[in-house]
Amino acid sequence: QDIIEGRRHLVLGLVAQIIKIQLLADLNLKKTPQLVELVDTSEDVEELMSLPPEKILLRWMNFQLKKASYKKIVTNFSSDIKDGEAYAHLLNVLAPEHSNPSTLTVKDHLERAKLVLEHADRMGCKRYLMAKDIVEGSPNLNLAFVAHIFQHRNGLSTQTKQISFLDTLPDDSQVSREERAFRFWLNSLGNSTYIDNMFEDVRNGWVLLEALDKASPGIVNWKIASKPPIKMPFKKVENCNQVVKIGKQLKFSLVNIAGNDIVQGNKKLILAYLWQLMRYNMLQLLKNLRFHSHGKEIGDADIREWANALVRKSGGQTCMPSFKDKSLSNGRFFLELLSAVQPRAVNWSLVTKGENEEEKKMNASYIISIARKLGCSIFLLPEDVTEVNQKMILTLTASIMYWSLNQPAEDKTANSSDSENGSQSEATSNSSTDDATSESSLE
Repeated sequence: QDIIEGRRHLVLGLVAQIIKIQLLADLNLKKTPQLVELVDTSEDVEELMSLPPEKILLRWMNFQLKKASYKKIVTNFSSDIKDGEAYAHLLNVLAPEHSNPSTLTVKDHLERAKLVLEHADRMGCKRYLMAKDIVEGSPNLNLAFVAHIFQHRNGLSTQTKQISFLDTLPDDSQVSREERAFRFWLNSLGNSTYIDNMFEDVRNGWVLLEALDKASPGIVNWKIASKPPIKMPFKKVENCNQVVKIGKQLKFSLVNIAGNDIVQGNKKLILAYLWQLMRYNMLQLLKNLRFHSHGKEIGDADIREWANALVRKSGGQTCMPSFKDKSLSNGRFFLELLSAVQPRAVNWSLVTKGENEEEKKMNASYIISIARKLGCSIFLLPEDVTEVNQKMILTLTASIMYWSLNQPAEDKTANSSDSENGSQSEATSNSSTDDATSESSLE
């Protein structure tokens, strides 16, 4: 609606984000394995992989500037590059054949910025900014300029002998999907810190403490917590120690986890902790809605039984034996569930049989689209449905359940009436007990 109404600042912000994503797309070891040249050991490689693209770009820029014996360290795309010296040295290293000696000798910063842009033009880099943008230190435009220089000529070795480090690292496609889901969830809580790179941003413990306080109000002892920016490392450890302590209070499975593991950015342990925190928050929300003050706990089996009962009552032909059952990959159960909670939500002419991968993915995308339109909080991808990712399947079902239980009673009655009038012949299905808990174990 904001785009339709032409809200200038919002449209410009959206376009800027799209351009930024495109410009920074190659700043990872998958797309540009030569970035491994920036590090010395496999441990450093893992650290590099955890950095957001902007920080990788800064590390690359300083790596090249070191070759030119440039003494300063560039820490941002604003004040540190205003005088144009860093740009002059960077371009001289990357494209010495186009260098102009006057660039470094000229005293006027604006004049130097103009010479820098002329150098960039000669090496074939399109301009994303003007000379005054360099002098004024426009962070977004300078970031775009450096990213474009990287894309055009990164100056990294084409030799692959060092890239052997990458062979020892696990495939991170699943890690990336889970990181994305948990990052979206954390940002949806409305915490004071916006999460851009999850593994980096949770290391001081503050974000996790805020999330814990949202999930269980009053459980955090804020008197002993340190708010960012945190300069002293032991303060980060103190925050993360409290995160682990609270997790144990909430009966999370935290075998061999210590606060320092979070500070060091241990991906496996951070993901395991976040899954249990997200699941706890989800179950608490459902408990408060469904059981109010009766104090009855709600578990994974309750969510599955609710979904199966609703689909069965509406005349659906499918069931969910467990959250990891492969029959869920075609998406039809969730489409019947969405139709049961809101009969007019599903256009069945758009639903496929789900007999091959393409059809399954179409159904999965449609499920996510419908759920979001209804107002469900959705953090998964179509691949999580087609591959039956047990954790994400549970969150999808719980999100639909939470939305349904949150509807006014009169709406539920109307929906039930619509469903009965338009239902197919009722099918029966036996709901088997979930044979595996979805709670993550770190043993």
